[in-house]
Amino acid sequence: MSGVEDDEVEASRAPLIDHLIELRQRLIIVIAFLTAGFAICFIFSGQLYQLLLVPYRDAAAAVRGVPVSELNLTANFFAPLEFFFVRLKLSLVGAIIIIFPVIAWQIYGFVAPGLYKNERGAFAPFLALSPLLFGVGVAFVYYFVLPMVMRFSLGQEQVPELAGTRIELLLNVSDYMNLITTLMLVFGISFQMPIFMMLLAKAGILQARTLLRGWRFAVVGIALFAAFATPPDPISQIMLGGALLILYFLAIGGMMLMEPRDDVSEQD
Repeated sequence: MSGVEDDEVEASRAPLIDHLIELRQRLIIVIAFLTAGFAICFIFSGQLYQLLLVPYRDAAAAVRGVPVSELNLTANFFAPLEFFFVRLKLSLVGAIIIIFPVIAWQIYGFVAPGLYKNERGAFAPFLALSPLLFGVGVAFVYYFVLPMVMRFSLGQEQVPELAGTRIELLLNVSDYMNLITTLMLVFGISFQMPIFMMLLAKAGILQARTLLRGWRFAVVGIALFAAFATPPDPISQIMLGGALLILYFLAIGGMMLMEPRDDVSEQD
């Protein structure tokens, strides 16, 4: 049986130039989808930015104790083309989020010829799970992380003790955009961790028992990663570290579920 699988892999091998041609074609597909997604997002970039301001608006209403309808908030820019470049960046990040399934599919299509038939079947569920986890990471930022960060930031405001000395947050469109895009990309990519762990376990490189015994080292590593990957605020760092720690143990549970099947196949 192994001889048939070896012949299958040998038949799928191609010269280096063929691999480069295929890689170029797949990059062209990704760039084409990225360009289309960028154009669509740029058309609606104004509405998208207004949508991203909702967590800031709701946090301001909660912290200041003022109904949303009575708020008078502004997002400021201090250079003539600043908001234009913010819209460009928002469109690019939005396009990446939208076409992430296409990126994942093109990666699979490039590496699939080098896999055995049973390996392709094992890889496919993880491919479908990858965009889902990326979307969960982005949604987690929008609905949980960003509101808490904004409440923490707005909580630093001070009521004036002297006339004319009020300390309040003046939101800059560029800084707010950088915060959101950084958090969404970091969380979306970080939420891929269980997939990589389970793929390495499927390949026999990692074992659930080893990871479970070394959970203390994992906690330290996750804490350091969260500290360097997120903006310098404690809320996003704690939430990223906590989410990754939960995903770490969930991935170990998934690896344990896979191990008995591997044991059975080895006995056969």
